[in-house]
Amino acid sequence: ELMTGYTMLRNGGVGNGGQPWVLRWSSRIRLTWLSFTLFIILVFFPLIAHYYLTTIDDADDAGKRIFGPRTGNELCEVKHVQDLCRIRESVSEELLQLEAKRQELNSEIAKLNLKIEACKKSIENAKQDLLQLKNVISQTEHSYKELMAQNQPKLSLPIRLLPDKDDVTFPLPKSNRNCRLHNCFDYSRCPLTSGFPVYVYNSDDYPFGSSLDPLIKQAFEATVRTNVYVTENANIACVYIILVGEMQEPVMPKPTELEQQLHSLPYWRTDGHNHLIINLSRKSETQNFIYNISTGRAMIAQSTFYDVQYRPGFDIVVSPLVHAMSEPNFLEIPPQVPVKRKYLFSFQGEKIESLRSSLQEVRSFEEEIEGNAPADYDDRIITTLKAVQDSKLDLVLVEFTCKNQPKASLPTEWALCGERDDRLELLKLSTFALIITPGDTHLVISAGCAMRLFEALEVGAIPVVLGEQVQLPYNDVIRWNEAALIIPKPRITEVHFLLRSISDNDLLAMRRQGRFLWETYFSTSDNVFSTVLAIIRTRIQIPAAPIREETAVEIPHRSGKAAGTDPNMADNGDLDLGPVETEPPYASPKYLRNFTLTAMDIYRNWNSAPGPFHLFPYTPFDPVLPSEAKFLGSGTGFRPIGGGAGGSGKEFQAALGGNVPREQFTVVMLTYEREEVLMNSLERLNGLPYLNKVVVVWNSPKLPSEDLLWPDIGVPIMVVRTEKNSLNNRFLPWDEIETEAILSIDDDAHLRHDEIMFGFRVWREARDRIVGFPGRYHAWDIPHQSWLYNSNYSCELSMVLTGAAFFHKYYAYLYSYVMPQAIRDMVDEYINCEDIAMNFLVSHLTRKPPIKVTSRWTFRCPGCPQALSHDDSHFHERHKCINFFVKVYGYMPLLYTQFRVDSVLFKTRLPHDKTKCFKFI
Repeated sequence: ELMTGYTMLRNGGVGNGGQPWVLRWSSRIRLTWLSFTLFIILVFFPLIAHYYLTTIDDADDAGKRIFGPRTGNELCEVKHVQDLCRIRESVSEELLQLEAKRQELNSEIAKLNLKIEACKKSIENAKQDLLQLKNVISQTEHSYKELMAQNQPKLSLPIRLLPDKDDVTFPLPKSNRNCRLHNCFDYSRCPLTSGFPVYVYNSDDYPFGSSLDPLIKQAFEATVRTNVYVTENANIACVYIILVGEMQEPVMPKPTELEQQLHSLPYWRTDGHNHLIINLSRKSETQNFIYNISTGRAMIAQSTFYDVQYRPGFDIVVSPLVHAMSEPNFLEIPPQVPVKRKYLFSFQGEKIESLRSSLQEVRSFEEEIEGNAPADYDDRIITTLKAVQDSKLDLVLVEFTCKNQPKASLPTEWALCGERDDRLELLKLSTFALIITPGDTHLVISAGCAMRLFEALEVGAIPVVLGEQVQLPYNDVIRWNEAALIIPKPRITEVHFLLRSISDNDLLAMRRQGRFLWETYFSTSDNVFSTVLAIIRTRIQIPAAPIREETAVEIPHRSGKAAGTDPNMADNGDLDLGPVETEPPYASPKYLRNFTLTAMDIYRNWNSAPGPFHLFPYTPFDPVLPSEAKFLGSGTGFRPIGGGAGGSGKEFQAALGGNVPREQFTVVMLTYEREEVLMNSLERLNGLPYLNKVVVVWNSPKLPSEDLLWPDIGVPIMVVRTEKNSLNNRFLPWDEIETEAILSIDDDAHLRHDEIMFGFRVWREARDRIVGFPGRYHAWDIPHQSWLYNSNYSCELSMVLTGAAFFHKYYAYLYSYVMPQAIRDMVDEYINCEDIAMNFLVSHLTRKPPIKVTSRWTFRCPGCPQALSHDDSHFHERHKCINFFVKVYGYMPLLYTQFRVDSVLFKTRLPHDKTKCFKFI
């Protein structure tokens, strides 16, 4: 219907009511009204809503708020609008709090700025005070120097005035037999500061040189080339040396010819003063051909002397040169234990010519004591010794007739029997070796007696010399009573009783001393020549030349990397280490002896204890001089400056303690191509007190990486390049080591600073010992009759591993230059055992065990790569090393100890199965 009506209106037709226009008008009005209504709704209602929503925040009070809290179904009661309101309130509160905090921080910043200004003023004042203190110190030092200059005369080296080449000779003594240093030696050629230059003539330039024994001449020339005192400038020489023997008999020159050739030497100067004539003997039958030669004021060094020829304190009795061009074989030398051997004593010899007086008239000892003593006691000696042999109280072997042709000898001298090897085999079975001096009392020493002494000392048979008139080799500087028995011939009937009464401890001590004398002064041509020069130098009171140090060739490296601050990298433990050194590193004082003390130290230097300490002019373990100490006032002594105050642990930690005022130590670290491990170990040393420097021994032919950045730990790091890969490089006396104390440490060792400091303190109280952390011990393997190396936990120890240990630099010299080369060769062969060798050396010299500190048994860092010690063959090689070293030394020098040093502040944890171990604190 609607559609029909609408159609009718459009067509202008008439509807049912007859009113078509009205219908059209009403329809238009409805459409217009509908459109207007929709327009109002779509335009004005959003505008009104937007207006009210934007004016919500402008309401100042609850009464004006459009969406304030109202009762009923208000808009703010809508759930999501409420959440927005809560968020808004929370944010507003936080903003208020941040504003308050900002104001508070501004206030604090203002206060800190005031403090900074005050600190700046304090720093300026402190700088002014420091400058004033420096001025005061400078003035005090200047005043001190002035006082020292006023109270002490200036001492400078004397001007050396050398005499002319043809200097005027001083008056000769009445007889050449009366020659002594004061009347036959020209001291003006040997100033104290000269260094003892020695000029050696070339024997080939003179006719008698062709008559010399080739082996002796070759050995002598080789020794001269390496001696530190030999000079080629004859004009500055203190002593002139000429070798004249041993000569070969078929071509030996006549005495008159040899005398003329000696007097024609270019620097003989008419009387031969300051000359030394050396006549070495390689055989027992060497003749004393110098006896009939006029030697003027020249000194003589040989093995045979008559009393009318020997001038005590001027001439030198030397040992025979048996090993001319060969080193002694230590494997053929018998061990020093057991102390007692098969024979109590032995003697083999034959007397070719006798004085016959004791054979012509048999007298009793009572008659001899009355003053009618025979010239020869040999018959009485033969009878007594045969009686001892026949008594069978002890097994002895005496033979007075040689099975083969005896060696040629001087009149009244007992000739040697058999070959040298046969004699040594007998001496190896003998506790004592009898040496019967010649019957002619005018013969004070012969080459035959010297040869018997040499062979006895070589194989460890204690020499028993019958005849107190004998002058043994180097008798004026060696205490022979510590290594041999010298008995007058009239006491021959008491010899057996005397030998049986000596204890085993005394026998071993004498055998050790004899072995030391043989190794140091007898065994090689170098030892013989060095000993002769040392005797002359000591007689005229010239200090010895300093022993050489190993020159350190530095490997360039970049540094500057800040050391790590990780507490695990520089762990100090629970102890306060005291103040860290802030001053530059300082070296230990040099042990330079005053020239006037040289003569006083003769016997101390040559005869103190067995060991190579005698080779140096001083020992490093001397007490502190009073000038280095401060007197305490009341009391009987003095305490060094910087010594521990005692009492509480805090005072102990704040002071270094000990008897040396100021001291530092050097770390020597051996490494091989483990850069990361090395860098970590170096960083752990950062801030370590009393550290002087670190010497890194780079043991690899491959240099470190060029881009490797080394840490800055506050002290110098010296990277030293070595000639070859050798564990012996760990103990080389590098010239860069300027402290007495050396801390030898592996590159993978992990030690806390408090442990290192405690070990350093302990070493300062026992400077002649090895002080370290991991302990080991040796044991006797009964089934295999050999020594074993053991690293198991134990209540005792005999070694301290040098992978983490303190020792004195003095032992570095001995290890590198004095210890037998065979030991260092074995270390290179196995690339192992250098720590065992050092423990053997120190225990041999001191007769003391090492000192272990703390309860540590290992020191490897966690997570580090495995070292050589983890190899299965490592322990087998160490077993072999110990047994070889025992053969070289002749006995086992290691000593057991149950002593361990712990700080009272340490807490020790013992394994449950080791609770019975004793701990000494």
